[in-house]
Amino acid sequence: MDHPIQTDYLRWIVFLPLIGAIINGLLGSAIQKRMGKGAISFIACAPVILAFGLSVYAFLTLKGFAAEQRFLIDRLYTWINLGSLKVDMAFWVDPLSAVMILVVTGVGGLIHIYATGYMHEDKAFWRFFAFLNLFTAAMLILVTADNLLLMFVGWEGVGLCSYALIGFWYQDHNNARAGNKAFIVNRVGDFGFMLGMFLLFWSFDAQGHGTLTFREMAKWASTLQGQQLWGISVITLATLLLFVGATGKSAQIPLHVWLPDAMAGPTPVSALIHAATMVTAGVYMTARLNFFFSTAPETLHVIAWIGAGTALMAATIALTQTDIKRVLAYSTVSQLGYMFIGVGVAGYAAAIFHLMTHAFFKACLFLGAGSVIHAMHHEQDMRKMGGLKDSMPYTFWTFAISVLAIAGTPFFSGFFSKDEILWLAFTSEHGSPMLWLLGVLGAGMTAFYMFRQFFMVFFGECRADHHTQEHLHESPKVMTLPLVVLAIGAVFAGYVGLPTVFGGSQFARWLEPVIAAHGEEHASHALELGLMAVSIMVAAFGFFIAYLMYYRAAFSPERFAGLAGGFFYRLFDRKYYFDEIYQVIFVNGALLLARLGSLFDQYVIDGIVDGSASLTRFVSWLNGLFDNYIIDGIVNAIANITFGAGNQFRRVQTGNINSYLYGILIAVVLAIIVKLRYWS
Repeated sequence: MDHPIQTDYLRWIVFLPLIGAIINGLLGSAIQKRMGKGAISFIACAPVILAFGLSVYAFLTLKGFAAEQRFLIDRLYTWINLGSLKVDMAFWVDPLSAVMILVVTGVGGLIHIYATGYMHEDKAFWRFFAFLNLFTAAMLILVTADNLLLMFVGWEGVGLCSYALIGFWYQDHNNARAGNKAFIVNRVGDFGFMLGMFLLFWSFDAQGHGTLTFREMAKWASTLQGQQLWGISVITLATLLLFVGATGKSAQIPLHVWLPDAMAGPTPVSALIHAATMVTAGVYMTARLNFFFSTAPETLHVIAWIGAGTALMAATIALTQTDIKRVLAYSTVSQLGYMFIGVGVAGYAAAIFHLMTHAFFKACLFLGAGSVIHAMHHEQDMRKMGGLKDSMPYTFWTFAISVLAIAGTPFFSGFFSKDEILWLAFTSEHGSPMLWLLGVLGAGMTAFYMFRQFFMVFFGECRADHHTQEHLHESPKVMTLPLVVLAIGAVFAGYVGLPTVFGGSQFARWLEPVIAAHGEEHASHALELGLMAVSIMVAAFGFFIAYLMYYRAAFSPERFAGLAGGFFYRLFDRKYYFDEIYQVIFVNGALLLARLGSLFDQYVIDGIVDGSASLTRFVSWLNGLFDNYIIDGIVNAIANITFGAGNQFRRVQTGNINSYLYGILIAVVLAIIVKLRYWS
């Protein structure tokens, strides 16, 4: 790891989508007018497909090396060289980032291809793909960054692009508001990320190892042991701050509120955000810095329980949603919670494994939902759907496969990755039976709400209006082909991570050079099979209830909605009132502070300024009076006296010599008299 292999092609994995974004962003409007949308599609899709090809080449290159030598680096130049801080503009590929670039470019490329059909009628076709390419490039910067500072550039880049893409149809106020919400909530998390990054550099620099490069931080991580700040371990504090950033990007409590509203954007954006890019950033960051998190058990404890709480809370909310995309959105929040359970029990490989399998079936589900919305003339309410399986066979079967995968059906990809997390939650030194139980309950709810959606959309009688029913049709091949490829991944991607009882995970072994196995206790195969059987039965129970309720109509959902006077239904349907609470505390609080600030400015600051001005005017008026009547009066009086005296003395100057002689004589006589009288 001290001497990674130098390459000069990793940069193109990032630069190719970036070039596509630049061309479409600057010239797209003209290209679309002159050459049509096909040219825009090629400029957008070709770079991502080529980047996927380079990612496969990098993966195969790594696979050909011995495990301890699986590291590639592409240094461009020294980016920052200031004091003790030296940061390179460099891209790094190891077994962990190799998985991520394959997911981002592979699944992301399929989403790009799908989007050429889904967005074909949009006038701003070129602008959409410019942002989509930029989003992909930013995520690739994030996962290939050689150092924490460059990772933060990609981190902020995906945040910016999410704002642009969620609010793509900005003429609609709700869309623009959703984009703003995503941007602002993520800025809260990003502030924690920055503080954690600054704290790490400051702490390393104090030890004489000022660095933000990952491999150097891993080398010197032990020097931070025992250091404290405000009575808290520096590593614990730094990892908690970094996790605040992860809660924003990866939508964990309490910063999860932006993700469901992100459904306002076009469906390909929802798929890209939820499956292949932005929401996985927090999970990837914690796995990348596992050498810190593993030495902070308090942080791992917080992460595990927040992940479990998020998984269970989002699952309960998904039970009541009727918008086809919102069900999937809360499903994403819940699945991210599972990933953080994995992180919290130091099962980083299991978390990344679930991230990878989730990318396939969740992208397929979102794109399948988009296919349904496309056929239903942009209708998203599941209560107005039904009976679509015959009209949309490709969408139906690929959606069915992905539902089976996310529900944890045995031998589908989601089963293997979710089971690995639940197994670690029970057996790891950082786990507990209660953590496992919460995960199992969430798995049962996942099976219920996903099959609820499946039955409501594809079975029964179509509840759409007559016009929509007459025009129901399967989506074009450019949209269904990505669904088929993703469905294949939803079936087979899990076989690279078989449970220990079936031979063990090749995926975990692949990640061992980056992520050492942490915390897993050696337990019997009987226990593993027993826990697996419990999770399967709970998921099967969730499926069975959904089947009875929404396929057989054996009993009405309203019976459950009315439990406890409808309290739980209202609680779940209103999303635990998070938005209302945040509206009162933060939004209205910010507005109140703004109004108080305005009043303070108006009556205090402006009062002081205006009072100072009035006082200045009054003093100036008094000064004017003093100047006019005192100073000018004295000056004018002296002038008048002088002028009057001059006039009087001027009369003496008659020009008559006899008068002058008389005057001299009188003066001499008076002088003699005075002398004789007073000085004799």
